[in-house]
Amino acid sequence: MKQQHLPHYKPWVAHLFTPRSTSVRVSLKKQPLDLKRLNAARITRVGLESNVNDQGAGVVYLKNYLDTQYYGEIGIGSPSQSFSVVFDTASSNLWVPSSKCLFSIPCHLHSKFRARWSSTYTKIGIPCTISYDYGDVSGFFSVDHVKVGEIIVKDQEFIEITREAFLPFLVAKYDGILGLGFPEISVEQATPLWFSMMQQGHINHKLFSLWLSGDLTSELGGEIVFGGLDWRHFRGGHTYVPVTRSGYWEIVVGDILVESISTGVCKFGCAAILDSGTPLIAGPTQIVDQINSAIGAEGIVSMECRNVVSKYGYALWNTLISGVRPEIVCVDVGLCLYNGSQKVSGRLKTLLEDETMEGSAMGESAVCTFCEMIVFWIQVQLKQQKTKDAVFQYVDQLCDDLPNPIGKSFVNCGSLEILPDVTFTIGNKSFPLTPQQYILKVETSYSTVCVSGFVPLDVPPPRGPIWVLGDRFLSAYHTVFDFGNMRVGFAKSAN
Repeated sequence: MKQQHLPHYKPWVAHLFTPRSTSVRVSLKKQPLDLKRLNAARITRVGLESNVNDQGAGVVYLKNYLDTQYYGEIGIGSPSQSFSVVFDTASSNLWVPSSKCLFSIPCHLHSKFRARWSSTYTKIGIPCTISYDYGDVSGFFSVDHVKVGEIIVKDQEFIEITREAFLPFLVAKYDGILGLGFPEISVEQATPLWFSMMQQGHINHKLFSLWLSGDLTSELGGEIVFGGLDWRHFRGGHTYVPVTRSGYWEIVVGDILVESISTGVCKFGCAAILDSGTPLIAGPTQIVDQINSAIGAEGIVSMECRNVVSKYGYALWNTLISGVRPEIVCVDVGLCLYNGSQKVSGRLKTLLEDETMEGSAMGESAVCTFCEMIVFWIQVQLKQQKTKDAVFQYVDQLCDDLPNPIGKSFVNCGSLEILPDVTFTIGNKSFPLTPQQYILKVETSYSTVCVSGFVPLDVPPPRGPIWVLGDRFLSAYHTVFDFGNMRVGFAKSAN
């Protein structure tokens, strides 16, 4: 099928090119992280995507926005209809749910654009689909005025979504996505909103800057300034590096150091994409594994297995050697339900009331499963007449070897003060991240859980290795996206 292209709405009258203001500010709100959403959040690599026009890019990576924290408000139409959107530097289209989205549950939980309410609306009607890790969103193109801060961008192309993937948008506090990337990765070559701001003369300087607050108690999550930067948001001067490939905001990073020790892989340079749509930092498995090993991070499955061993291992041992049948040991120690009954043992009730399950990032059924697994492992070793110490060394090793299917690694929240810094080399300068900056703290019903912000993403040469620098990095460093000079600048954030 021959590719359709959007008609380009360029016949603006002359006064639209006259600068009206030097900058446009948008305040950002911050959505708290949720452990289930964070565990499900992923960044994955795919090949070339058919609805992206930059075929020279060579790689498209997908995310699912389940872990997105920062969002702000815009308006579409005349009069303006309000929407909360993620300002995403790693995509380029603007989309919001349409009133014509009738059969997708997420649409009914968010604000929907109603074309009939707007006197400035024009329907284009070209259908489109945008792929995400958990599925697609699809809809059609339209044109209308968009309010950003105090200015009105006229005749802006956007997508009215008529079908949304169930996740992640069901639980999101935002309604849609506002892409801040280049036209090369824009579906159907739609003009990005920030491009339209420049073309219509709303901003004098062809740049925008991003500040994300690191203050967990602040109601203000951050701020985007189109056309300028706010001196209150950073300390010292910016270090500028060139954009190496337009499409994504892509730069080159050098060596990554863990407590001043080189990880080696990027010593001669790796590509890095700046992504305000994820809190994570994704990179080559070889380096991410080194980092997570150095900070004592482990997969949630291994962590929960070791927690059960630590809290209940000796009780399981003593119960087994006392002659209790193995199949009821976990019931006897209070970690499982009675077989064939929904009745919970009194000891389990006591454990729950005493909050001895505190710190578990998984549910009771998972703890029961780990218990039964550990009992089996101990049984095998007892039959081989191994000593108690040898048995638990064996069990600990098996816990360590369990796979980590979700890719997230967890650390002890009490050890943050002694963990090493992780430093990125950019423009021959060092940009260190402290443990407080690269660790994500997530509140659960039981306790606070600490999650490493580093996750694996493997892109083979010649495009790879590639890093994705998300909000863990961007909240530490105020960032200037300078289109006029095709460069990106970093300065220490004033958090």
